[in-house]
Amino acid sequence: MAQHQPGNSTPSLVPPWSVLRAPANWRRIDFISDLHLQASEITTFELWRNYLQRTQADAIFILGDLFEVWVGDDVAHPPSGLSEPVGFEFSCAQALKDAAQRHDIFFMHGNRDFLLGETFANSCGMALLTDPTLLEFGSERWLLSHGDALCLDDTEYMRFRAEVRTSAWQAQFLSQDLAQRQAVARALRDNSESRKRSGVTYADLDVAATVDWLAATQSHTLIHGHTHKPADHVLPEGRRRVVLSDWDAEAQPVRAEVLRLSLDGAHRPSMQRLTVSQASQ
Repeated sequence: MAQHQPGNSTPSLVPPWSVLRAPANWRRIDFISDLHLQASEITTFELWRNYLQRTQADAIFILGDLFEVWVGDDVAHPPSGLSEPVGFEFSCAQALKDAAQRHDIFFMHGNRDFLLGETFANSCGMALLTDPTLLEFGSERWLLSHGDALCLDDTEYMRFRAEVRTSAWQAQFLSQDLAQRQAVARALRDNSESRKRSGVTYADLDVAATVDWLAATQSHTLIHGHTHKPADHVLPEGRRRVVLSDWDAEAQPVRAEVLRLSLDGAHRPSMQRLTVSQASQ
């Protein structure tokens, strides 16, 4: 497993970051995000589980919103009185645990699953990442983020994000029983869906803040999710940001893209966007 080290912070809007140095045996790294797994969309779950079983990557980085909603690690616990664990979240945990026998797996919180904790991660053999994390792989440095913290123009969301990421808010929320938490999550999700149907335009990442993050970490490429708009963006000062795809196995055409970094014989990294089938070859 790669080793984490604390990074630095600056007086600007750049948050503290961690540094992760890839082990020498890593040749291929996969990045995915925004799968929004949920029991009502089992086709996407099956596609993701198939990917975990077959990918040829040495390490898998999940950069947020693996789940549509996460209200606490106890959602994956077996119901009281049952001898065998059941439920969608338990099936997801099993898929991750099986994959962790073959790959190093890392998870970064998204805006939907920021309450996923050490209990669940440890049970799956998955390491939690700071947002942002600086990855050193090959001869280059790659900055990793979910991306929502850089959508500065969405001031309403930024206020909400600041509130729910506090330890006090999370302790209060997690102290409620599971049914109460699930009801709150449904209400928030319904509100989000109503906002989408209204045709509102969502804020993209702030260019100046993105460049600040990259400059502070002495990196040239930001890899992130969140916006569901996969693309490569050229930024000032020779920098760029690479946006991951969301996943939806029922869309036409299917959306389920993997971003892969690979090293050649001279340890020079290259980047490819792959289908699930291509990732298994």
